[in-house]
Amino acid sequence: MATAEWWFYHIEHTSLDAAIAPLIEKCLDRKWRVLVVGHEETLERLNKTLWTFREDAFLPHGRARTDAAWHPVLLSNEAVPANDAKVALLLDGSDAAPSAFERVMVVFDGGDETARSKARQQYKAATDAGGAARYFQQERGGGWAEKTPARKDQQDETS
Repeated sequence: MATAEWWFYHIEHTSLDAAIAPLIEKCLDRKWRVLVVGHEETLERLNKTLWTFREDAFLPHGRARTDAAWHPVLLSNEAVPANDAKVALLLDGSDAAPSAFERVMVVFDGGDETARSKARQQYKAATDAGGAARYFQQERGGGWAEKTPARKDQQDETS
Protein backbone atom coordinates (compact mmCIF):
# COMPACT_ATOMS: atom_id res chain seq x y z
CA MET A 1 0.00 0.00 0.00
CA ALA A 2 1.21 3.53 -0.74
CA THR A 3 2.31 5.82 2.05
CA ALA A 4 -0.61 7.45 3.83
CA GLU A 5 -1.30 11.16 3.52
CA TRP A 6 -1.14 12.88 6.90
CA TRP A 7 -3.45 15.82 7.52
CA PHE A 8 -3.12 17.83 10.74
CA TYR A 9 -6.00 19.89 12.13
CA HIS A 10 -5.07 22.48 14.77
CA ILE A 11 -8.18 23.50 16.75
CA GLU A 12 -8.14 27.00 18.17
CA HIS A 13 -11.69 28.39 18.24
CA THR A 14 -14.18 25.58 18.95
CA SER A 15 -14.41 22.46 21.05
CA LEU A 16 -12.87 19.24 19.80
CA ASP A 17 -16.33 17.73 19.27
CA ALA A 18 -17.59 20.72 17.28
CA ALA A 19 -14.54 20.52 15.01
CA ILE A 20 -14.61 16.75 14.48
CA ALA A 21 -18.25 16.27 13.45
CA PRO A 22 -17.96 18.33 10.21
CA LEU A 23 -14.69 16.56 9.32
CA ILE A 24 -16.38 13.19 9.68
CA GLU A 25 -19.35 14.42 7.67
CA LYS A 26 -17.02 15.40 4.79
CA CYS A 27 -15.40 11.96 4.89
CA LEU A 28 -18.81 10.27 4.66
CA ASP A 29 -19.80 12.57 1.78
CA ARG A 30 -16.79 11.14 -0.06
CA LYS A 31 -17.87 7.57 0.82
CA TRP A 32 -14.82 7.07 3.05
CA ARG A 33 -15.09 4.74 6.02
CA VAL A 34 -13.51 6.30 9.13
CA LEU A 35 -11.87 4.95 12.27
CA VAL A 36 -11.82 7.48 15.12
CA VAL A 37 -9.19 6.63 17.74
CA GLY A 38 -9.04 8.27 21.14
CA HIS A 39 -9.39 7.91 24.90
CA GLU A 40 -12.59 6.38 26.28
CA GLU A 41 -13.82 9.67 27.78
CA THR A 42 -13.40 11.48 24.46
CA LEU A 43 -15.13 8.69 22.52
CA GLU A 44 -18.11 8.60 24.89
CA ARG A 45 -18.57 12.36 24.52
CA LEU A 46 -18.13 12.17 20.75
CA ASN A 47 -20.60 9.28 20.54
CA LYS A 48 -23.31 11.60 21.92
CA THR A 49 -22.22 14.56 19.78
CA LEU A 50 -22.40 12.64 16.50
CA TRP A 51 -26.08 11.82 17.09
CA THR A 52 -27.04 15.43 17.80
CA PHE A 53 -24.50 17.79 16.23
CA ARG A 54 -27.09 19.09 13.75
CA GLU A 55 -30.86 19.26 14.12
CA ASP A 56 -31.55 17.88 10.65
CA ALA A 57 -29.01 15.05 10.54
CA PHE A 58 -26.87 12.62 12.48
CA LEU A 59 -23.65 10.84 11.61
CA PRO A 60 -24.01 7.04 11.54
CA HIS A 61 -21.40 5.51 13.78
CA GLY A 62 -20.77 2.80 16.31
CA ARG A 63 -18.34 1.53 18.88
CA ALA A 64 -15.68 -1.08 18.22
CA ARG A 65 -17.35 -3.46 20.64
CA THR A 66 -20.58 -3.66 18.59
CA ASP A 67 -20.62 -5.09 15.06
CA ALA A 68 -17.52 -3.11 14.09
CA ALA A 69 -17.42 -4.12 10.42
CA TRP A 70 -20.88 -2.70 9.77
CA HIS A 71 -20.23 0.91 10.89
CA PRO A 72 -19.06 3.56 8.38
CA VAL A 73 -17.62 5.50 11.33
CA LEU A 74 -16.11 3.42 14.10
CA LEU A 75 -15.11 4.86 17.49
CA SER A 76 -12.30 2.85 19.04
CA ASN A 77 -9.49 2.91 21.58
CA GLU A 78 -7.26 1.02 19.13
CA ALA A 79 -6.10 1.91 15.61
CA VAL A 80 -7.39 -1.33 14.09
CA PRO A 81 -9.59 -0.70 11.01
CA ALA A 82 -12.18 -3.35 11.90
CA ASN A 83 -14.67 -1.47 9.69
CA ASP A 84 -12.27 -1.49 6.72
CA ALA A 85 -11.63 2.24 7.22
CA LYS A 86 -9.31 3.99 4.82
CA VAL A 87 -9.19 7.08 7.04
CA ALA A 88 -7.91 7.18 10.62
CA LEU A 89 -8.91 10.21 12.67
CA LEU A 90 -6.55 10.39 15.63
CA LEU A 91 -7.46 12.19 18.85
CA ASP A 92 -5.82 12.53 22.26
CA GLY A 93 -2.31 11.93 20.89
CA SER A 94 -3.24 8.52 19.48
CA ASP A 95 -1.04 6.75 16.94
CA ALA A 96 -1.77 4.52 13.97
CA ALA A 97 0.25 2.42 11.57
CA PRO A 98 0.06 4.60 8.44
CA SER A 99 0.36 1.55 6.19
CA ALA A 100 -3.16 0.52 7.28
CA PHE A 101 -4.78 3.72 5.95
CA GLU A 102 -4.86 5.99 2.90
CA ARG A 103 -5.24 9.11 5.04
CA VAL A 104 -4.40 9.81 8.67
CA MET A 105 -6.05 12.88 10.19
CA VAL A 106 -4.54 14.15 13.44
CA VAL A 107 -6.88 16.52 15.26
CA PHE A 108 -5.49 18.40 18.25
CA ASP A 109 -6.41 21.30 20.51
CA GLY A 110 -3.91 24.15 20.28
CA GLY A 111 -4.28 24.80 24.00
CA ASP A 112 -3.09 21.30 24.89
CA GLU A 113 0.72 21.39 24.84
CA THR A 114 0.99 17.58 25.10
CA ALA A 115 -1.26 17.09 22.07
CA ARG A 116 0.58 19.82 20.12
CA SER A 117 3.92 18.22 20.89
CA LYS A 118 2.67 14.80 19.80
CA ALA A 119 1.30 16.29 16.56
CA ARG A 120 4.70 17.89 15.87
CA GLN A 121 6.37 14.49 16.35
CA GLN A 122 3.87 12.84 14.03
CA TYR A 123 4.30 15.55 11.39
CA LYS A 124 8.09 15.15 11.47
CA ALA A 125 7.85 11.35 11.32
CA ALA A 126 5.45 11.52 8.35
CA THR A 127 7.63 13.91 6.36
CA ASP A 128 10.84 12.09 7.30
CA ALA A 129 9.24 8.89 5.93
CA GLY A 130 8.57 10.67 2.63
CA GLY A 131 4.84 10.97 3.17
CA ALA A 132 2.65 13.86 2.18
CA ALA A 133 1.69 16.02 5.17
CA ARG A 134 -0.67 18.99 5.25
CA TYR A 135 -1.40 21.33 8.14
CA PHE A 136 -4.72 23.12 8.66
CA GLN A 137 -5.32 25.78 11.28
CA GLN A 138 -8.84 26.53 12.45
CA GLU A 139 -10.25 29.95 11.57
CA ARG A 140 -12.53 31.99 13.83
CA GLY A 141 -15.66 30.86 11.96
CA GLY A 142 -14.74 27.21 12.50
CA GLY A 143 -13.44 26.57 8.97
CA TRP A 144 -9.91 25.48 8.11
CA ALA A 145 -7.06 27.29 6.37
CA GLU A 146 -4.07 25.37 5.09
CA LYS A 147 -0.85 26.79 6.50
CA THR A 148 2.84 26.01 6.50
CA PRO A 149 3.64 24.81 10.01
CA ALA A 150 6.24 26.78 11.93
CA ARG A 151 9.42 24.84 12.58
CA LYS A 152 10.34 24.30 16.23
CA ASP A 153 13.56 26.32 15.83
CA GLN A 154 11.53 29.26 14.46
CA GLN A 155 9.16 29.06 17.42
CA ASP A 156 12.06 29.10 19.86
CA GLU A 157 13.45 32.28 18.25
CA THR A 158 10.14 34.13 18.61
CA SER A 159 9.18 32.89 22.08
